[in-house]
Amino acid sequence: MVEADRLIDGSEIRVGDQIIGIASSGLHSNGYSLVRKVVFEKANLTVDSVVEGLDGPIGAELLKPTRIYVKSVLNLLKSFSIRGIVHITGGGFFDNIPRVIPKACMAVIDRGSWDIPPIFPVLQRLGNIDEEEMFRVFNMGIGMALVVPEKETEEILERLVHLDEKAFLIGHVDIRENDGPMVVFKENPS
Repeated sequence: MVEADRLIDGSEIRVGDQIIGIASSGLHSNGYSLVRKVVFEKANLTVDSVVEGLDGPIGAELLKPTRIYVKSVLNLLKSFSIRGIVHITGGGFFDNIPRVIPKACMAVIDRGSWDIPPIFPVLQRLGNIDEEEMFRVFNMGIGMALVVPEKETEEILERLVHLDEKAFLIGHVDIRENDGPMVVFKENPS
C-alpha cells in the first residue's frame, strides 16, 4: 500500500518539468516479434551470426538481461520530488509517456541527447524500419523516464551517476496545443 500523498500518478506534472532518461541495457523484453522477423526471417541470420556494429554474435545481444531500476528509483524517492515515472517498454516513447503526463501537456524529447545502443541502428538497417516506428516499438536506449521539477534536475542526474546509472536529460514538458501529439521529437542542438 502507498500513502495517498506519496502516490506518483502524474497529476503533479507541470509545464517546464524536465524528463530524465535512464539507460537501458538494450532491447529489454520488448519488440521481439519484430526482432525475430527482421533478424531470422528477413536477414536470415542465426544466433551465432556476427553483424557489423555489434561486439559479438547477435544472439548474445538478444539475450542481454533487462535492467531493473527499483533500487535507484527508491533511493531518489527518499530525497527528491519525482512527479512521473514511466517504463519505456512495448509501445516505446509514443505509447508509454502519454500514460503519465496530463492530457494538456506534451513531452518534448531531444533526439540525440542520449547514447543509442548499437542493436537499435542494426535492427533499423536490417529491417529497413523508419525512425518513428523504431521509437514506437523499442526503448531506443532509455529503459525508464522520470519527470522531475526543473530545479532538482541536476541533483537527480548527479545522484543517478552515484547509483551507477547512465542518465540523460532527454526532454521537458510543454503545453499541448489543439489536441496535438503528446510526444514530439526535436533535434538536440548540441
